[in-house]
Amino acid sequence: MVTDEYLPPIKDTVRGAGTNVMQNVPSTSSAVQTPAIAVVIPCFRVTAHVAGVLAAIGPEVHRIYCVDDACPDNSGDFIRNQCTDPRIVVLRHEMNQGVGGATRTGYLRALADGADIVVKVDGDGQMNPALIPRFVAPITSDRADYTKGNRFFRLDSLRGMPASRKLGNAILSFLTKLSSGYWSVFDPTNGYTAIHAKVLREMPLDRVSSRWFFESDMLFRLNTLGAVVEDVPLDSVYGAEVSNLAVRRVAFEFLVKNLGNFFKRLFYNYFLRNFSVASVELLAGCIFLPFGVIFGAIQWSVSLTSGVTVSAGTVMLAALPTLLGGQLLLSFLAYDMATQPRVPLHLRL
Repeated sequence: MVTDEYLPPIKDTVRGAGTNVMQNVPSTSSAVQTPAIAVVIPCFRVTAHVAGVLAAIGPEVHRIYCVDDACPDNSGDFIRNQCTDPRIVVLRHEMNQGVGGATRTGYLRALADGADIVVKVDGDGQMNPALIPRFVAPITSDRADYTKGNRFFRLDSLRGMPASRKLGNAILSFLTKLSSGYWSVFDPTNGYTAIHAKVLREMPLDRVSSRWFFESDMLFRLNTLGAVVEDVPLDSVYGAEVSNLAVRRVAFEFLVKNLGNFFKRLFYNYFLRNFSVASVELLAGCIFLPFGVIFGAIQWSVSLTSGVTVSAGTVMLAALPTLLGGQLLLSFLAYDMATQPRVPLHLRL
């Protein structure tokens, strides 16, 4: 039966003596323990699809946290009345906190209950819960700390995606690459994710954005920690469900927040925590390029107004800093792309 009361820690359920999950594992010191997997589902106007999502979650998951984010459709009550899976725990918000706030609540409860890996799945039916093992595998095999879905991996799977979403995701992906430093990942707003509990404990969850920027902000925070992120290909299902995310409504907010994270990342990674040749390239490029462009524009304007041709030396004084500054910034960008985290953080904690 579904409950919104406190349950024993997940590890007591998964690894305790005589439990169903572990009863076939030999009681030896070399036995590999099954990781405790928890799923977090933010619930806001998902009553038409959430029951199907919950029914499709496989036995590899040990606890499911459904967070009723002050849902006007009373998602929490609906789940309690319609679902009998004993793994389900309903958590409730008195006030709406957004998808990020709901996910944070589920994360904190999963950590408190002893989860090893926490998966986040939306309740709108666009994400296939049968793919959970695929999201968990890179973490359990020590290849990654955090996995996220990528709907753009297979071109055939994009046929059902609205054109506005394709364009919006392409723009947001580029902005998130800049702000997060994960140049090899795509589809930043994809909400199908999994994270190692050790890494999740290091995350400043109280500072992560509570609304739609949550997933992009998570990537920025993960990079400042040095976590390894891996994309997982998936196909999304677009049916009668209505997305709560309006790209045009959040475009300006995403632009401002991504730019803010970009400058913070540069400061954290290249000046506060480290200082390298790339730091010098960044500083010099940011000085030379603007100087060359501004000086050249001024001289061009003066020449146009007075009708006097500028000297070759003046032209070189504008061109050389511009070319040198541009080259230095390109060199810095190449360094930034090549220095993404490679060793999973959870192995170092």
